[in-house]
Amino acid sequence: MIDFSLITAVFLGIAILLFLILRLKIPAFIALLIASISVGIFSGMNPLDIVNTIKTGMGNTLSFVATVVGLGAMFGAILEHSGGAEALANYLLHKFGEKNASWSLMITGFFIAIPVFFDVAFIILVPLIYSLQRKTKKSLLLYAIPLLAGLAITHSFIPPTPGPVAVADILKADLGWVILLGFIVGIPSAIISGPLFAKYISKKIFVEAPVINKKHQYKKYPAISLILAIIGIPIVLIVSNTVLNSPLFEEGTIPVQIKNWLQMIGHPFSALIIANLIAWYLLGIRRGYHKETLLKITTKSMEAAGIIILLTGAGGVFKQVLINTGTGTMLANYFADKGFSILVFAFLAAVVVRVLQGSATVAMITAAGITAPLLAVDITEIDKALLVISIASGASIMSHVNDSGFWLVSKYLGINEKQTFKSWSVMTTLLSVVGFTTVMILSFIF
Repeated sequence: MIDFSLITAVFLGIAILLFLILRLKIPAFIALLIASISVGIFSGMNPLDIVNTIKTGMGNTLSFVATVVGLGAMFGAILEHSGGAEALANYLLHKFGEKNASWSLMITGFFIAIPVFFDVAFIILVPLIYSLQRKTKKSLLLYAIPLLAGLAITHSFIPPTPGPVAVADILKADLGWVILLGFIVGIPSAIISGPLFAKYISKKIFVEAPVINKKHQYKKYPAISLILAIIGIPIVLIVSNTVLNSPLFEEGTIPVQIKNWLQMIGHPFSALIIANLIAWYLLGIRRGYHKETLLKITTKSMEAAGIIILLTGAGGVFKQVLINTGTGTMLANYFADKGFSILVFAFLAAVVVRVLQGSATVAMITAAGITAPLLAVDITEIDKALLVISIASGASIMSHVNDSGFWLVSKYLGINEKQTFKSWSVMTTLLSVVGFTTVMILSFIF
């Protein structure tokens, strides 16, 4: 049976969340906590139980996310300041040639956004697309859209970027499976929303590259093989750990002590620590950076990471409130009886929050908090990973005027709001729809 008082409490909590963010401009971290407390009060929780729920939800979530996001931010900062992102982009452009530049930019964005935050990676690489536009005299959108598509897909779908890490932790999904399936879902999403859409929209809207001074010139770029190896190390280790824990390696296949050590090395904590140490030495010390400079670079990276960590913790609180009030169990039973797909529910929840308040991160974390209590006990790791990507797809949809990414793209491409809607907003919508469609196909296959 549905308890409408609990349902009302959840809807009121979400309404309060949106009101605080949209109208009062209160930071999302505080807004999520207030919304969680509101749900607890409206559902009749004991006041002290609400306080304990906040402690439990925050602690359980941040025990994993804070470490991974922090290590990932430092790793990306070193790669960014070493010139590794530009080196990879230049290499791919050289290999693909100007004719296939849009494809090389999509691939560049796809890989660079693994260690580097979306907006930082875009700002670093935007001079490259300016240069291409001036050489070819074609619309800037032919090069910008594929780059943005590659960046956006990895930023949303593939750990160790913060969004999917946060959602995976809230849903208790295995990061290795999220990485594998994120790549699978990301490929068709990137192709359709990137080069294919860019070819169409660049014929409709001609944009010239604005004049901009490049802030930093690198004397010598790091080797491409080194950049690819450093980016690949944490991914390979994490995925290897997932394979090690799969039925392929049944109990007794590998001696227990050896397996334990391999699992520790392949854990996201260890994988990212190893990647950081290698990047610190090979991209920093070996290339002439002073230890003090590297310390400043990595410390600065913690500013952006801190916001995401706190947001994720607040999302964990929201999830815990739904569990402790019994709302999650009730909704899980209801949807199971009706045969309603949890993948569809999770996607739509993320879509609604994304469109209303703009932030993809807030949409992902809120949707994950709502969805987590609905998970069945016997759900497989593959299903949980698909659920993570379903939420990420919904949270990527239709970036518009309430999203900072909309204005970032508009500013750097030198286009007006109408043109940004026709290009960037449509691209993010295509990305979302293709991503979710691929998730549904994979759910039927598996």
